[in-house]
Amino acid sequence: MTDDLLFAIDLADPSGEFEPASELLNALEMEFSSFFDRENCTVRHTVYALTEEEAQENKVRLTDALVQWKEFGVELEMGDIFTIAKSDWSEAWKKYFKPVEISDKLLIRPSWLDDAPKAGQKVLQINPGMSFGTGQHATTNYCLKCIDRFAGSAKSLLDAGCGSGILAIAGALLDYGPIDAFDFDPEAVAVAAENAELNQVKDLINLEVGNAADWQGRAEKYDLVCANILGHLLIAFRFNIVSWVAPGGTLVLSGILDRDFDKVCAAFSEAGMVEIERFKDKDWTSGIFRFA
Repeated sequence: MTDDLLFAIDLADPSGEFEPASELLNALEMEFSSFFDRENCTVRHTVYALTEEEAQENKVRLTDALVQWKEFGVELEMGDIFTIAKSDWSEAWKKYFKPVEISDKLLIRPSWLDDAPKAGQKVLQINPGMSFGTGQHATTNYCLKCIDRFAGSAKSLLDAGCGSGILAIAGALLDYGPIDAFDFDPEAVAVAAENAELNQVKDLINLEVGNAADWQGRAEKYDLVCANILGHLLIAFRFNIVSWVAPGGTLVLSGILDRDFDKVCAAFSEAGMVEIERFKDKDWTSGIFRFA
């Protein structure tokens, strides 16, 4: 019944800034909610209407407004009208997350979905909250594929910049251990702990608040280190990052804009490592490094 539905329009703001578009939407006196898609650095504003006719009127007004807003440096991408249950309006953001199959061994599934896995496939449930890491983004996805690829040959795992905890949890499900993970954001570490508990692996992962500048953790080095951190931070803290990798171990560097990857390679070459492999997806490049 339409009485139970809202008619909504999605607006994507790739600038990653909440305020400019929010102020302009408020000026139009529209009802809307906003969600920060941290993985893709995009703010999504969802505009609501009680009827389809009102939604069509909103779309016309927004189409005109988007032309004017460019003068203020605000450029939004507008989607089609869709419906959502009134009871679910505050969780409209969930529609942007889908299951991601990493391999025949691992399926990433948002916690509110119930897609069935293949026979023998482990299911990693994830509730992203406001933390980076759902498997949707190229950089996270590459790290997950590396964890899957090296399962068995590598045992100890470090997830540096853990966000939602997805990489550490994947490691636990694929029988890595010991597993350490850290993030500079205490809220991210809290979300990671909740996700680890959701997947019943909380006791297998050591989670800490820390940063790549000086984090040391436990005394041991790691067979596999996944550093899903922005390129300029990787370069700045390369010597500490390299110190985490065991002799013969593997370092996966991700979260790097394509234009910065060669600079990252040069920095880690200076720190004694060589590039083994690189993977490019859209504007992002990731790679595997080992000691020279």
